Amino acid sequence: MAAPSLAPLDASKLEIKSHDTPKPVPDVDSPELASLKVSTDRMVVATWTSHQGWANPQVVPYGPVPLMPSASALQYATQCFEGMKLFRGYDGRLRLFRPLYNCERMLKSATRISLPSFDPEELLKLIRKLCLLEAPKWLPKDKPGSALYLRPTMIGTDSSLGFKVPDEAALYIFMVYWPPPKPVALNGGGAPGTRLLASSESAVRAWPGGTGAAKVGGNYGSALVEHALAKKQGYDQVLWLYGPDRQITEAGSTNIFVMWKTASGAVEMVTSPLDENNLILAGNTRRSIIELSREMFAPGKAEEGMECEVFERVITMAEVECAAREGRLIGAFVVGTAFWIQEVSEIMYNGQTIEVGTGSERHVSLLRERMTDIMYGREENSWGYIVEES
Repeated sequence: MAAPSLAPLDASKLEIKSHDTPKPVPDVDSPELASLKVSTDRMVVATWTSHQGWANPQVVPYGPVPLMPSASALQYATQCFEGMKLFRGYDGRLRLFRPLYNCERMLKSATRISLPSFDPEELLKLIRKLCLLEAPKWLPKDKPGSALYLRPTMIGTDSSLGFKVPDEAALYIFMVYWPPPKPVALNGGGAPGTRLLASSESAVRAWPGGTGAAKVGGNYGSALVEHALAKKQGYDQVLWLYGPDRQITEAGSTNIFVMWKTASGAVEMVTSPLDENNLILAGNTRRSIIELSREMFAPGKAEEGMECEVFERVITMAEVECAAREGRLIGAFVVGTAFWIQEVSEIMYNGQTIEVGTGSERHVSLLRERMTDIMYGREENSWGYIVEES
């Protein structure tokens, strides 16, 4: 006798529960917003079991998630998440930025950490529904240029303490206010720039065959010790290196790009590759910056003096040191959904400060402007996924 089929995640079966305690919307200048704890009123929750599959998803008031102390997520870190933003455009419309990419990446992360499968399109439908419910109050049409941060999360909820793939899991999607990023200023001055402290040889963010290419909580929790040390020394992020040749992987929770001139004088924009080692998270912003740069800065198409070639390849600190020493290092910048696009001003490596310079400032400015125009509807582009309101 064939085993019964498991119920798939189905957004059409979404149930909306009433909520009687709506929250006030804080003032845009409220210090409360900087805490990153201000959520909207509601969230989406869907549970899963290995015997029945996905239960009907529900919209419920934002609040605690019930977990047994022995839950798989708490004991064995069976957890993954995503990050994306909902934008209120200057044309009054709501947009997500290439959201299906995030939903597909979450499926890969869930698979990597032994959590249940789902159709990314159904996840996107649930996200869209939550946006439609919460945006009128929390992202009103009279506040164009504002945004909310979405955090889809999946956890293993199985209460068995046995070391095994969890038989129960939960998906939840919530939204918080995220203040707009501001350029980091060096030592309180006016020059923007992110200061990076290169990781020591005894610390590593990811390793071949590990979970570096998945968006799982363990990657971030294990990085906090080094992050705290960097902050204590006055740096903004850790520049994560790997291997005896000190390959650059990521910067904090962001992808990093380096710009330099080759010995022949050609200008290159280089970022670490997505390869079989699975050391790098395939960022949505990273992918978009690569595609835009290849379009905007291609020889024959770019503004005068802006031409560069874009490469995805291994970058070593020896190359960066050499380029800086020979005056070929143009600049560097980091990108991510939360951290946005920030120039790097310096890198502390082996006790020496590498002054990165601001030669990439014009490229970064143009990329930031183009991305912002797409996100907020100044430019019509298929990357801007419109959430249609009635």
